[in-house]
Amino acid sequence: MDNQIKIKTEYITLGQFLKVAEIIQSGGMAKWFLSEHEVFINGEQDQRRGRKLRSGDSITIPSFGTYTVL
Repeated sequence: MDNQIKIKTEYITLGQFLKVAEIIQSGGMAKWFLSEHEVFINGEQDQRRGRKLRSGDSITIPSFGTYTVL
C-alpha cells in the first residue's frame, strides 16, 4: 500500500518526514531510527536525516511501507 504525505513547503527532511508519517513520535528519535532501519529513497538507500525530500519522491521502509511525497 502506498501512503501519501502532502507537504506545503518546497521540501521536507527525512527526519521531519518520519515524524509526519507517524513512524516515530519525536524528531529526536530520527537518528536512532535511521541507525536501526534501512530506508530507501527513490530506490537508493539513504540514512541521512537531513536528506531533502521533494514532491514526487518515493520512500520505502521495509516492514513499515512505501510512501510518496506530494
